[in-house]
Amino acid sequence: MRTLRRVDHERLDEAELVRLTQRGDGEAFRAIMQRGNQRLFRVARGVVRDDVEAEDVLQEAYLRAFAAIEGFRGDAGVMTWLTRIVLNEARGRLRKRRSMVGLDQIEAAQMDGTQVIPFPHAFGTTSPEADAARTQIRNLIEQAVDDLPEIFRMVLIMRDIQECSIDETAANLGIKAQTVKTRLHRARRLMRQALDARLASTMVEAFPFMGARCQRVTETVLARLEAAGQLIETLGTSPAA
Repeated sequence: MRTLRRVDHERLDEAELVRLTQRGDGEAFRAIMQRGNQRLFRVARGVVRDDVEAEDVLQEAYLRAFAAIEGFRGDAGVMTWLTRIVLNEARGRLRKRRSMVGLDQIEAAQMDGTQVIPFPHAFGTTSPEADAARTQIRNLIEQAVDDLPEIFRMVLIMRDIQECSIDETAANLGIKAQTVKTRLHRARRLMRQALDARLASTMVEAFPFMGARCQRVTETVLARLEAAGQLIETLGTSPAA
């Protein structure tokens, strides 16, 4: 393993982290993963609808990203690039399990009035009872999101849970901004059939991926890269000269 000068990776901007990662700096890649873990886990889970498999998708996507990062030219942000890799990995897993739901089937289900739910915009009063129920409410939201057809689920996760802009969501999913607006409107309408207006403020808490789970994925990816001899060694975390 080669050695690199001391760098305080937490203070570096995205472009510098990418540059160092392209040289094999594992600590730079750690910083990129830590900044993206929550968002990218939510994207993966939005496709596979399972926590354990979403973690696995995230690990494999990071390994693919590291292997390909020398070719990253910054035409889009690194998080948009990583999002696309995660989506490809997750959808590849899904195709192995079942056929993707066709748009015609989704539209037919909508016409039957048998699908899902839109999101309200106020949680209402913050009584002790409401606070005590937040965990249960979040579980209800996550289940309702899981029940959405994928084309609506992914837009809703990025816009209402991850709080991406319309343009960012469109770039991540490779669709038009107007399509994002249309799908989000439909997703919220479907969701509203199942959830009360007071649930909206818990949206940003859905599918958490912080603490030990975040660290586990990051450390596993780095250990696999180190075992493969793909990393250089950085010294400490002192500010870069």
